[in-house]
Amino acid sequence: MSASDQSDSAGDRAAVDHELVEAARAVARRYCRGDNHTVAAAGRNADGRIVTAVNAYHFTGGPCAELVLIGAAAGQGAYDLTTVVAVGDQDRGVVPPCGRCRQVLLDYFPTVEVIVRRGTELLALPILDLLPEAYVWAEHQDG
Repeated sequence: MSASDQSDSAGDRAAVDHELVEAARAVARRYCRGDNHTVAAAGRNADGRIVTAVNAYHFTGGPCAELVLIGAAAGQGAYDLTTVVAVGDQDRGVVPPCGRCRQVLLDYFPTVEVIVRRGTELLALPILDLLPEAYVWAEHQDG
């Protein structure tokens, strides 16, 4: 692990879950091959379990690793992800979620922390920090 991956966030930000980052990194190294699978994601459930997944690129689009992670977690009964991270293949390191993934993560897990890289520092930020003035689907449902 590089020195930049060792630095925890400061102040009121959550500490970075380095075990989770390493889990995603290991999946990326082992299973991301070719153009179809280039990003791995890992999520920690409230019970401590780690779930992993990879993206499924297709020329018509395809789900990002974070979206595959949501389905993989549900398939394992992990319905309360507390932290997620995505890591690129070929040792590209932590990559931020795209806008679609940010919105879906917010809708499924409104209190989830997302590990991102800012310069050389890893930060664990609340999903709302990554999607300011967000549309919160649950707030617009009846009942």
